[in-house]
Amino acid sequence: MSRGVPRTSPRAKTVAVVGAGLSGLSAALHLAGAGYRVTVLEAQDLPGGRNGSLVQEGFRFDTGPVVFTMVDLLEKAFAAVGARVSDYTTLTQLDPAYHAFFADGSRLLVRPGHEKMRDEIARECGTKDAAAFDTFVEWLRRLCAVELPHFIDVNFDSPLGLLRSPKAALELLRLRAFGRLGDEVARRFDDDRLRRLFSFQAMYAGLSPTRALSLYAVITYMDSIEGVYFPDGGMHAVPCAMARAATDAGVEFRYRTCVERVDRAPDGRAVGVVLGGGERVPADAVVVTADLPVAYERLLPGVSAPRVTRTGRYSPSAVVWHVGMKDAVLPDGAGHHNIHFGAAWDDAFVDLLDRGRPMADPSRFVAVPSIHDRSAAPAGDSSLYVLEPVPNLRVGHIAWESERDAWRDRLREFLVLAGYGGEIVTEKLVTPADWQAQGMAAGTPFSLAHTFSQTGPFRPRNVDRRVPGLVFAGSGTTPGVGIPMVLVSGKLAAERVKGLLP
Repeated sequence: MSRGVPRTSPRAKTVAVVGAGLSGLSAALHLAGAGYRVTVLEAQDLPGGRNGSLVQEGFRFDTGPVVFTMVDLLEKAFAAVGARVSDYTTLTQLDPAYHAFFADGSRLLVRPGHEKMRDEIARECGTKDAAAFDTFVEWLRRLCAVELPHFIDVNFDSPLGLLRSPKAALELLRLRAFGRLGDEVARRFDDDRLRRLFSFQAMYAGLSPTRALSLYAVITYMDSIEGVYFPDGGMHAVPCAMARAATDAGVEFRYRTCVERVDRAPDGRAVGVVLGGGERVPADAVVVTADLPVAYERLLPGVSAPRVTRTGRYSPSAVVWHVGMKDAVLPDGAGHHNIHFGAAWDDAFVDLLDRGRPMADPSRFVAVPSIHDRSAAPAGDSSLYVLEPVPNLRVGHIAWESERDAWRDRLREFLVLAGYGGEIVTEKLVTPADWQAQGMAAGTPFSLAHTFSQTGPFRPRNVDRRVPGLVFAGSGTTPGVGIPMVLVSGKLAAERVKGLLP
C-alpha cells in the first residue's frame, strides 16, 4: 500500500542500488521519494546487509549492530516517501541504555536524557561530577548542533568545502572539537568510571579515546543523551521495515541477485550493472554500497581504489559469539546492554591498535536481546551477543582458523566469571577471518578508522570522477561508520544522484 507518495512515471530516470543494507535502503527511500525508478539488487534472500539475522535451533540472533540511536535520522528516510517509522515497526527506548560493570565490583547505569543521568551520577559519583555533567551535556548539544549539518550531513567535493561555512568552522574550534576526546572528558569528570563511560564510544570511530578527536563526542551524545532504542522483533526488523516502505513507494527489489560488475560505456560512464549470469540491468545512475576496497576490486575492474582506501588505517575488528542458553542466569544488575570494563584502559588500546595482539585485560560487551524480545529465544531461554574488540587483519597476526576453539573458551570463561550461566544449546563464533570472507576489508565490520586524515572531507568521497554516474554509500565513505552515519550516507548518495540526474 502507498503512503502518499505517487508511484514513479515509467519515463522517470532509473537508479540501480547494489546492496540492501541500511545505506542502500536509505538511498532507495530518498530516491523513490524524489521520483526516480529504483531497483535494489541484493545477493542475499533478505534485506539488511551487515544488519542481518541468524536463526539457529529456535534462537534468533542479530548478526550486525545491536545498538540503535538517532531515530530521527531513520524518520527522515521514511518521511522521504511520506511514511513514518511507526507505520512499519515499533522502536522502544531502553532505560537503562547500558549497564556498566567495573573491575572494582561497582556498577553504573547509563540513563537516557539529562535529568535521569544526572541523578544517577549524583547518587553514585557525587554532586561535583553531577554538576560537571550539566556543562558536559550543554557542550555535547552545541557540538552536535554545529557538527551534524556542517560536517556530517553534507557532501564534500574537497577539503576546501570546510570553508563554505566559516562560522561553523570557527565554532568547532571554540568548542575544542579538534582536541582529544579522552582529554576533554577527563578534564570534566573526577570519577574515572565516568571518563570511561563517556569516551568508550571512540571505539565506534575505530580509535582509542586518547587518539579520537573531540568531534566524535557526537557519538556520546547520540548514545548517552538521545538514548538507545530497540525494535520489536530485533534489530533486523529495521531493514525489513525500510524495505517494506520502499516497496510500497514503488522500489523494485531483486534478492538472490549477484552483481558481477558495474556496466560502463566506452567513455567510462556507469550505465547499469552486469549480473553474475551475464544479464545487464540498465540504469541512468548506480549506487554501490559494498565496502570500498571490495567495490573497486570486484565491481570496477581496471579502476584503482583511492589511496586512502588501499593504504589507510582501518578500525579494530571484533570477535562476536552468538550464544543460545537454556535456563540462563544473568549477573545481578545485568540488562539488555552490558559493558564489562577491564581494569586496564590506555594500555589495552595499545595492545589492540599498535601491538596487534589481544587486549591483555579487555573490556567486553554483552547484549541480551531476549530480555525485551521473547521471540529471540524459546520460553525460559536467553540469546546472548558477546563481543570482544580484537586487532584487524592488517595489524594483528592471529591465526584465527586454528585458534577458534581457544577464543570460544576465552569468552566462555569470561561469561562464567562475570556471572552468566546456563546450558549452551547453540552457538556461532564470528572472527575477523569471517568478516573478511563476507567482503569486509581488513577483516573488520567497522571500516576505515576516523583519524583526522580519514574523516569529513578527507574520507573517501562518494563519487569518483573517473566513473560518472556512479555513487558510493556505506561506512567506507562519507560520513562514516555506525547506523546513524550509514543512514546519512544513503541520503547523501541520493543527493549526489539528484545532482547527476536533475
